[in-house]
Order: sequence, then C-alpha cells, then structure tokens
Amino acid sequence: MRASERAYTALLDDIQSGRLPAGAVVAEVEQATRLGVSRTPLREALRRLAAEGLVVQQSPRVTVVADLDADDVRALFEIRRALEETSARLAAQRGDRAVFATLAEEFAAVDLGNPAGTDAYYTLIARCDTAIDTAVRNDYISSALRTVRTHLVRVRQMARDKPERLAASVQEHLLITKALAAGDADLAAHATHVHLHNALASILFTLEGSTTGGTP
Repeated sequence: MRASERAYTALLDDIQSGRLPAGAVVAEVEQATRLGVSRTPLREALRRLAAEGLVVQQSPRVTVVADLDADDVRALFEIRRALEETSARLAAQRGDRAVFATLAEEFAAVDLGNPAGTDAYYTLIARCDTAIDTAVRNDYISSALRTVRTHLVRVRQMARDKPERLAASVQEHLLITKALAAGDADLAAHATHVHLHNALASILFTLEGSTTGGTP
C-alpha cells in the first residue's frame, strides 16, 4: 500500500471513529511521525480528505477536522434519501430475492444484548448495503452512495449509545430486507423512507440536546 493511501486510511478511521473529533487540528509533523510517513504523502492524504469534506483548511498551515452540525446532517440525509430510496426500489425489481431473504433472517437474529452485538449489526448493515448496490447495477448511484457512507460512519456514532434507537433500527432493516426478498418495490422504498426519517429525527434530537446542554 502506498504511503499516501496508508495515511489516508488511518486518518479516515480516526475521523470516523471520533478519535479525531470535529475541530481537532491535524498537525502535519505530528501525524506524519505518528503514521510513519513523510510529509508529502501525508499532504496527499489530507488533500483527499479535504476533497471529501472531512477536513478543512483554516489557514495555510492549519488543517482541522470538519464540523458536523445539524445542518450538515440534514443535507447529508437529503441526498441519502434520494439515493437509498431509489436503490431500494431498483433492488426489489432487479435483485436476487434469495440473497435478501437470507439477510432478513440475519436481521431477525440480531442480538444487541450480546457484547459484540452492535458491531455485528453494523457489519450486517454494510453487507446489506453491498447486496443492494450489487442488485441495483448502477455505478453512478453506487459511487454517490460511497461518498455519503464515508460521512455516515461519523453520524452513526451518535446512535451507538441509544439502545432504543438501535433496536428500532434492527426492525426497520428487517422490514426493508423482507420487502426486497418479496420483490415489493413500493414497500422497500417506503420502509427505507421510514428508516431514514426515524434515523434523522434521532440524530437531530441528540445534536440539539448537546448544543443546549440538556434535553431539547
């Protein structure tokens, strides 16, 4: 793996996991030393992250992790709704129903009470996303969704400590995959719409509560 790719992957993981939170300074010398690369590949990695909107240049010498406020989340979900509802509809029409039937069985078996249950659930979501992308067979939609999902990982961190929301999300994914397995395009799109509506409402509640210092 090229040094710039290695630096990009490491910094992306730090940003998505919250180890580098919004507003954190990404110091070139410090990060180059930590990652074991020279400053040239580090700068290439930072340019790539900037192009994806994950870091911003505050001044010629200061790069910081991009903020993620309520307006950013709303904008992200606007494009997410358009892409994912369309994808669900197309996947129901074009996909292998047996693949989605298997995924539905796995969503039905999710156990969030297990210590590893939450991570396993997010892994299952990623597999479901891949299955939908494969079924849709549209590189333009898939490419756009990859960009959205890069930011979505940061947003999902806000739901990890909300057991009620995670439990509801499991049931929403179960309904989506059942609709896909049945080839019901209208239900698949509608179930995706409901899931995204509920996810956005929960995230905004969390964000607005954190900015007011309590319950909105």
